[in-house]
Amino acid sequence: MKVTFSKLIDIASDYFAHRKGLLPLVGIIMITLNLIVVSIFPSDWFIVRTNILMHFGQIVALFGLMLAWAL
Repeated sequence: MKVTFSKLIDIASDYFAHRKGLLPLVGIIMITLNLIVVSIFPSDWFIVRTNILMHFGQIVALFGLMLAWAL
C-alpha cells in the first residue's frame, strides 16, 4: 500500500482532531524527562550536552499547539 505525504497528513489531522492536547502533553513530558536526564547522568553524554530532549519537546509542543489551533 503506497501512502503519499498528503494522505499521511490527512490521517494525522483526523487522528489529532479528537486529541488536541496530546502533542503538547508529549512535549511537556519530553522537557520534564530532559530535566531528569540532565540531573542524573554525567555531563559528557551527548543527550546531556545537547539537551536534545528539551529541544524536541519544544518543537513537538509548539507543533501541537499550532495544530490544535488550526483544527
